This record gives sequence, C-alpha cells and structure tokens, in this order.
Amino acid sequence: MKITERYQYPEANTPVLIQEAYYIGDFAIRLRFSDGYQKLVDFKPFLEKSTHPAIKKYLQESLFQNFQIKSGNLDWNDFDLCFSIEDLYRNDLLREFVIAGKS
Repeated sequence: MKITERYQYPEANTPVLIQEAYYIGDFAIRLRFSDGYQKLVDFKPFLEKSTHPAIKKYLQESLFQNFQIKSGNLDWNDFDLCFSIEDLYRNDLLREFVIAGKS
C-alpha cells in the first residue's frame, strides 16, 4: 500500500511537497519545497539514535544516498524509509524519540 502525505499549512490553500533534494554529504540533504522554502536536513542524528535494524542499515552512506522523490515525498527503496513532510520542513526528525520519551 502506498501512502502519500501532503502537509498543508493553515495559511496556505495548497499542500507543501518536496520538489528537489540534493545530497550534500555526511547524511545531509538540501530540500526545496513547493512553497520555495529550502532546508538543509541532517539525518545522521536520527539514524544514529535509532535502534531498529531497518533504519540503522541506512548508516551505510551508499544506501542512504539512493533516495528519490516520489509524489512529493522523500523516499528510500519504495518507502522502506520515509519521513513526514512536516518533520522535514521543520528539520525535526528526532521529535518521535522525544514524544516517545526515548530522548
């Protein structure tokens, strides 16, 4: 099952999607969103903090670099690894660890 997330900000009438993604190095990706906003997102802290083998495997840089944009979302290996557009926009990938009390 394919799930496509479109994060819509209250002040906007159109969903915000990822339009471009460039690998910078050391697990960082520069993203450009459909509203023109750009953000450099560092995935390394998230990957290092995870204890799940399906996520940890992406600490292999060659595997991590193999991402693409699908339907406005950043995707690795047919959604084997993906993130909320809201979290990417805010550069808040560790939010799930904090919410779950695992910080």
